[in-house]
Amino acid sequence: MEEQNLDFNNRIPLEDLKNAVAQIKNELGKVIVGQEQFVELLIVALLSDGHVLIEGVPGIAKTITAKLFAKVLKTDFSRIQFTPDLMPSDVLGTSILNMKNAEFEFKKGPIFSNIVLIDEINRAPAKTQAALFETMEERQATVDGTTYLFETPFMVLATQNPIEQEGTYALPEAQLDRFIFKIKVDYPTIEDEVKIIQTHHERKGEKPQTLIQPVLNAQDLANYKTKIQSVLVEEKIIKYIAELVSKTRNHPHLYLGGSPRASIAILNTAKTFAAINGRDFVTPEDVKKALIPVLNHRIILTPEREMEGMTTENVVEMIVQSVEIPR
Repeated sequence: MEEQNLDFNNRIPLEDLKNAVAQIKNELGKVIVGQEQFVELLIVALLSDGHVLIEGVPGIAKTITAKLFAKVLKTDFSRIQFTPDLMPSDVLGTSILNMKNAEFEFKKGPIFSNIVLIDEINRAPAKTQAALFETMEERQATVDGTTYLFETPFMVLATQNPIEQEGTYALPEAQLDRFIFKIKVDYPTIEDEVKIIQTHHERKGEKPQTLIQPVLNAQDLANYKTKIQSVLVEEKIIKYIAELVSKTRNHPHLYLGGSPRASIAILNTAKTFAAINGRDFVTPEDVKKALIPVLNHRIILTPEREMEGMTTENVVEMIVQSVEIPR
């Protein structure tokens, strides 16, 4: 069986994709120091057609990484700073009366772009968040009875600060579920921090954006996504994913488990992890890589465990240990 996989692998050309991913990492590495996992998860989410929620304290390069990531792609980019007084029309756009022909014309809002960075997503009121989540799920916007389709690719990168809760509106579980990954960004190590300070000093005021060259265009991206769809997934791997997610639904430490949408997200991102590593078949390791970022925001700890300082990552690790790895 393994031999067939290897032969099949030679017939699906993944070398270009592997090289493109290495190039993206290389370009971002010119400015972003020590966030290799963060960058890889952004690439995987993009190739899996998903949106990403990025959580971390201020000042750890969440926004700059998202901006530079968009610059690596030859696509449009827009940024929306969410604030408590932001209205849905500020995101979607609005109809304006054209005085020449006395007709209303729709002026598209900043959401009509390819890569959209939403800064501090939890600062906007619920109705603005609801308008955003409709566009994320449907990849279209309906304004005054007319539906406007988005161009591909369309990816939302949203940041939120876990510390400052004053004046914020928590995202409901149903809306969190729209994100394929939640990436938690931590402080850098002391070695990385030295490099960060050093590179900033050496740039001598030069803007980071000027150092980054575009790598991928929309057509390449569409081709790679099509290749990823063809990645082989054996039945035992599908059963493994189902067992892992099912365990989250009746785990004593969890108040809420993962939904079937979580299982599909694990499948899609595991296929992408396999493809960017030059393999056209999914292994249990690919599934494990996808588990924490996919489940991070979809499972909720019981209040008792949360008070004890347990994290969702701890519980996912426990579940992985308890499910037999397919051979």
